[in-house]
Amino acid sequence: MADRIELKGLRCFGYHGVFEEEKRTGQAFIVDATCWADLRPAAESDDLSQTINYAELAEIIYGIVTGPPRDLIEAVAGEIADTAMRAFPQLHAIEITVHKPQAPIPREFADVAVVARRSRKGMRA
Repeated sequence: MADRIELKGLRCFGYHGVFEEEKRTGQAFIVDATCWADLRPAAESDDLSQTINYAELAEIIYGIVTGPPRDLIEAVAGEIADTAMRAFPQLHAIEITVHKPQAPIPREFADVAVVARRSRKGMRA
């Protein structure tokens, strides 16, 4: 059983999308991250180096979302998940949700999101 750290609602402005207008004007993206790890060492030692530093995680997410444009938010979510797995060796798994609240859909909708999940079991050597 693993413990969990959650970072929810990180707002970033990016230029991702398949349409030229999306790449030109950009839009807000909201990212949630759920990290699974054994947090007992951090709880016992009260040592930041023994856990997932969520400020560092937020900077990774922000840097990718505000970075080079991608066509698909699937690519954005996957890059965030893969980068976090490399950055935090104590992670058992991570789930990244990228919300695109202003997606170009000609109907009323509550949310569009892509969820990428990575785990140590599924990682390539």
